[in-house]
Amino acid sequence: VQLVESGGGLVQPGGSLRLSCAASGVIFSPYTMDWYRQAPGKQRELVARITTGGSPHYVDSVKGRCTISRDNALNTVYLQMNSLKPEDTAVYYCNRADLGFDWGQGTQVTVSS
Repeated sequence: VQLVESGGGLVQPGGSLRLSCAASGVIFSPYTMDWYRQAPGKQRELVARITTGGSPHYVDSVKGRCTISRDNALNTVYLQMNSLKPEDTAVYYCNRADLGFDWGQGTQVTVSS
């Protein structure tokens, strides 16, 4: 199984990004999928979760600013991030809720003016 995250970049505060995570070598529709992030010097933390039925859940720090979605036909999970803040700067990863896949390389999000 390979997870490939993309869509990160440098954005000004208040800007938006849409992250994608594509899974190959597996059909991921049976799995709840998560987005995580790891800021420099900090532990990796859960950001958002989407269940197999499409129900989203968010940590308080991104609630109202992010939307997680999935396309099972494309084996892809997305994270739309709006109203970005400097504290959102991190490398973003996806994985199964039980961390059952190998981690991908992540995608860097940098929020800075």
